[in-house]
Amino acid sequence: MADRKAKLSVDGVDKTIEFPVYSGTLGPDVVDVRSLTGEGLFTYDPGFVATAACESGITYIDGAAGVLLHRGYPIEQLADKLQLFGTQLPADVRRTSHRRAVPRLLRDGQPSHHGSRADRQLLQGLPSRRHPMAILCGVVGGLAAFYHDNLDINDAEQRHVSAIRLIAKMPTLAAMCHKYNIGQPFMYPRNDLNYAENFLHMMFGNPCESYEVNPIMAKAMDRIFMLHADHEQNASTSTVRLTGSTGANPFACISAGIAALWGPAHGGANEAVLAMLDEIGDDSEENIQRFIDKAKDKNDPFKLMGFGHRVYRNFDPRAKVMKETCDEVLKELGIADDPQLKIAKRLEQIALEDEYFIERKLYPNVDFYSGIILKAIGIPTNMFTVIFAMARTVGWISTGTR
Repeated sequence: MADRKAKLSVDGVDKTIEFPVYSGTLGPDVVDVRSLTGEGLFTYDPGFVATAACESGITYIDGAAGVLLHRGYPIEQLADKLQLFGTQLPADVRRTSHRRAVPRLLRDGQPSHHGSRADRQLLQGLPSRRHPMAILCGVVGGLAAFYHDNLDINDAEQRHVSAIRLIAKMPTLAAMCHKYNIGQPFMYPRNDLNYAENFLHMMFGNPCESYEVNPIMAKAMDRIFMLHADHEQNASTSTVRLTGSTGANPFACISAGIAALWGPAHGGANEAVLAMLDEIGDDSEENIQRFIDKAKDKNDPFKLMGFGHRVYRNFDPRAKVMKETCDEVLKELGIADDPQLKIAKRLEQIALEDEYFIERKLYPNVDFYSGIILKAIGIPTNMFTVIFAMARTVGWISTGTR
């Protein structure tokens, strides 16, 4: 029941229009304007700046305070854990780890390491050495052909099985896209490894020698997955919801979300940060200041990527975790003096001390450090958005499972 009413008077309309107002557990109150169409009027809100399209218990953001909550928990507290749903039961963990294999990738229970037709079945018809996101869009949607007997979205158990399958197989598919792109044999999932460890094993392992996963790198991947899992009503999440509203199967919905995430205005920001650091190049004080001045010049097209956020008007809480993780990874790899990191840290210092950035609240965001971390781990830049898609799949699926 609505807590109270909102009233709207419009010039030329004789009566006052009333709308129910609802209060959530957190955040601003909501005016339910669905009945407005009955009065011959619509709302106009490009970008969903002040529009909620659903009721959700998944994520809450207070951009002014720099707060991000998943299921009510601050993101800083969750950074070392990977929660697939609100409460992850041991049975779900087992079901996820035992559904990692992709259909028809195994022959007689043994991996085939010679690029056999069985290896390539799911990717057949797609050219190799193309952008991994192009491959991922196709193969995720194609999974519906393999699991056509579990696509009834009105059946709660079938929805749950599809959710588990998607979460379990995304790291396998992502690693396959990478291996296929560079012409290397696929590595098959290992059920004894956790989510992040298994992904790194499939990305960097090869059939000729054993690959030991570095726990610091696995922890960093865990954090990246967590920090990118969900972020309220963004473009890709809205795309998944709109696609799902038509009754489309879960694999088609997630494929649509991947396509939306592929756009450079959404999922490619961490790639842009690395490109910017490469453009700056020299980590000398004079050179960095020159680029700072360029960023302040409204007539100069140069922009500092990784600063500011459409939602946050304070320090992005995810960036704090990424900064700590970046230091841990580079120290572990013995590249704490990485030139790009020096530039990044100097840029951050300037952004936190310079009145120009302070007044405009242009603080470093999550993309500022995540690209450096992924590069240090050895992941190519064309895989950055694929990893974003892996992480965000959890959030996309949660919007459908609540």
